[in-house]
Amino acid sequence: MVDYLNREELELLRRWPTCAISNGIELFNIRPRNEGFMLPEIKCVFPELGPMIGYAVTAVISAESPEGRRVQAPDWWEMILKIPEPRVAVIHDIDRPVIGSFWGEVNANIHRALGCIGTVTDGSVRDLDEVSEIGFHFFSSCVSVSHAYVHLVEIGIPVKVGGVVVRPGDLLMGDKHGVISIPLEIARDVPRAAQLVEDWERPVINYCKSKEFTLEGLKDRYLSPRPTWPPRR
Repeated sequence: MVDYLNREELELLRRWPTCAISNGIELFNIRPRNEGFMLPEIKCVFPELGPMIGYAVTAVISAESPEGRRVQAPDWWEMILKIPEPRVAVIHDIDRPVIGSFWGEVNANIHRALGCIGTVTDGSVRDLDEVSEIGFHFFSSCVSVSHAYVHLVEIGIPVKVGGVVVRPGDLLMGDKHGVISIPLEIARDVPRAAQLVEDWERPVINYCKSKEFTLEGLKDRYLSPRPTWPPRR
């Protein structure tokens, strides 16, 4: 059984920027440092909304043609509800180039009513003003005018978006810097790990801003022992 975090535990994570979350995850050495975060092609459309954190529900779409496999929307909606809130819809668009948008005012409102707080897609989004007003997060590769022939092709499978394979139930966090996957097995400890890194970085930063700055002083601080997990006693 998956050990999902409760809302209070998620809020402890959401208080940190994604860059600090990334720093904290590195202390656990459970994945290479060049994995687990999405490539810059996935951009935050509404940075003013602040951080987004939730559990992934996944699907694949196409908009190029009305032909081919089609999953009906009600089946997708029912599947969404199998993952705990807050939910993030992670949508892989198989069209290259991207043709049409699955996301607009209608789908944003439907998914918001189903407990989704935003989407992450390597496809496109539209109706930006209307969606921004309801506070629904958009992370996408581009913006499009039309929905074209957009339809669901697969649901509830692992999808690769922005270079990261996302599975249903994965914990994702996004802000103005981008999107990162937080391994559930360490998620509860990541805020403390992020604080350990901050406690090491802040004296270096403050020293660089001080009038007492010297190269030798910088070396002393920068070469001091780095934080580890578990923390040193």
